[in-house]
Amino acid sequence: QVQLVESGGGLVQPGGSLRLSCAASGFIFSSYVMNWYRQAPGKERELVASISSTGGSTNYKDSVKGRFTISRDNAKKMVILQMNSLKPEDTAVYYCNARFSSYNHWGQGTQVTVSS
Repeated sequence: QVQLVESGGGLVQPGGSLRLSCAASGFIFSSYVMNWYRQAPGKERELVASISSTGGSTNYKDSVKGRFTISRDNAKKMVILQMNSLKPEDTAVYYCNARFSSYNHWGQGTQVTVSS
């Protein structure tokens, strides 16, 4: 059974940091590109960050470059999104996504709220 379980969301003040984790099971994690998406109320889901199957390549949405860092541990089957210098516009539900060929798996999401 494929599972992606996100954790680490919460309420943080502007300028603060959060570390999101995604624990994977039920598939060959090391073969998959891992992504973090987010969806704010009334907006479409958008890709925030991606990391290749080996971890050797990463990509970021322009608005989070220099503030967010994606990483993975294939031995532990986990992907991390370190979020620094958070802004109110980062408020959204963040989703972990695993993609390989036609396979596409989603987590249930974790809420991130940036507010004073």
